[in-house]
Amino acid sequence: MPIQILPELVVAQIAAGEVVERPASVVKELMENALDAGAHHIRIEILGGGRQRIRISDDGIGILPEEVEIAFQRHATSKLTTAEDLSSIETLGFRGEALASIASVSQLTIITRHASSSSGILMQLAGSEIVRHQSVGAPVGTVITVENLFYNTPARLKFLKKENTEKRQIALYITRYAMAYPHVHFTLEQDGREVFRSSGSGQLADVIVSALGLDSFKNMVEIASRDSDNPRHSEITVTGYSSVPSLHRADRNHITLFVNGRWIQDTRLSYAITQAYHTFLMTGRYPIAVVLVKVPPSDVDVNVHPTKAEVRFRDPEGIFSAVQRAVRRAVVDLAQTPAMRGGRFGGIGLNHDNLSGWENTLSPSQQHQLNMNLDFYSAGNYTRTPLKPQSDIASDTIPEGPEAPLKPRTLPILRVIGQIGATYIVAEGPSGLYLVDQHAAHERILYEQFMDEHARHEQIAQLSLEAQTLTLPPSEARLIEENIETLREVGFELEPFGPNTFIIRSVPALLADQSPTEVLGGIIADLEAGTSPGQVSIEDKIVTRVCKHGAIKAGQILSTDEMQSIIRQLERCRSPHTCPHGRPTMLHMTSEQLAREFGRLG
Repeated sequence: MPIQILPELVVAQIAAGEVVERPASVVKELMENALDAGAHHIRIEILGGGRQRIRISDDGIGILPEEVEIAFQRHATSKLTTAEDLSSIETLGFRGEALASIASVSQLTIITRHASSSSGILMQLAGSEIVRHQSVGAPVGTVITVENLFYNTPARLKFLKKENTEKRQIALYITRYAMAYPHVHFTLEQDGREVFRSSGSGQLADVIVSALGLDSFKNMVEIASRDSDNPRHSEITVTGYSSVPSLHRADRNHITLFVNGRWIQDTRLSYAITQAYHTFLMTGRYPIAVVLVKVPPSDVDVNVHPTKAEVRFRDPEGIFSAVQRAVRRAVVDLAQTPAMRGGRFGGIGLNHDNLSGWENTLSPSQQHQLNMNLDFYSAGNYTRTPLKPQSDIASDTIPEGPEAPLKPRTLPILRVIGQIGATYIVAEGPSGLYLVDQHAAHERILYEQFMDEHARHEQIAQLSLEAQTLTLPPSEARLIEENIETLREVGFELEPFGPNTFIIRSVPALLADQSPTEVLGGIIADLEAGTSPGQVSIEDKIVTRVCKHGAIKAGQILSTDEMQSIIRQLERCRSPHTCPHGRPTMLHMTSEQLAREFGRLG
């Protein structure tokens, strides 16, 4: 094939891949244009995950009639004129590629009216070709409708992600920019249903409540930098909210960063926020944070990545220090004013002098648990009937002799000796000593029982005596909707009840005496992380999470009968040596090892 210059249309479609990778990219670029136009109301309507239709309406300044056609040419922009302007960008967009790229891979309609014009312009394009252009009556602002995205690039259409995945990603973009621009009223509608709305009040707290939920916001502390945080760089300001140490997640995906109103991905700044929680969070746990950094435009380079998601700072160490100091100070200030939240102690640095007022109201067992530095839960927190009392665990002992079940024994017969640290069961077997992790062992037992019952199609759900509601951020609500049938199969009956809200009708019987909202929060975190290696399905991941919450916890004192019951059931498990997460359930020290340690060999 000879070397030749590609047609302009083909070049445009190839270049579109740098900006328009998926429907969510279209939403992001058009929303940034609306914000740059000074919009105070932005409405986003999505159909079919964005593949069928994306419509974004705003009340910004609009486009002049004579500039509408120019706006859809490559590198057409009103935001800079010379290369020097790149050093002080104050707008979200500046390259002039988005509209041309979107139009080249879709059927696009724009209706716009500039604030200085008496009428608007309607223009339709198909693959960058103008098929209609006329004057129309329209309010000031712009409405862009993108239909049949990638209709002329079937290869890219083939590799698009699932519809619900795009819905979640779009919701993430909308909620992020709503937090960066709290004075703008955002509305997101997906498939005819409103899933997110911000008030436009100008208060970040209001947006966080709408985006992350009231329960999360109650466990967040405000960040406000001071000049003393970074005296050499007083022009750097850091604001936002970050979670108390008791609210954390398993990854950094819940840390949201903005620089001059632009959402960015920056591993160093994420690390700065995590480091601010040093000694306050366990290793591998991360806070939920919304952090807005404001710096002089000349001190940040936004022309680094095609999607503008990465930036470079002139003084990265100064930015790192400012963010870390501001977040750290907010967390330390919180440590000095502990509060009681939801039946357990929130915050850090608990002052035990504050307990004297209500410690006398606890039962002896609750006082004992409090003195052991364990979580305290009120007995009246959850109004559900337990499947069986904890004291009845011995009733599950597997019988021996002729009535023994068909399950083969996978461990030798073990004799319980005692318990160490209210966490490990000490048992003796024919070949030495066994230390059994009571939580991991019970988790394995419950997992295999759950899967066996599920395979036999037995009832594994229990109706809640009192209907509870669960309100989620838009992206998490879409995740629940995507997996609602799988959740139902394992015992969770969830009924949609308004935007991003569900009624919990039933829970797996294993969780009859626990808070379903906490379990579902963990399930959502697992679903966000995807399927782990070795897990064949999302359903398996959900069951594993249910069993983790239903199992006996470390720190729980067990009677001899209860310990013997766990051992007897573990002896009949198919995979007794690990919990469903792959963690060992027991350590074995042979008789020879014991003899060697005591110098009895040789």
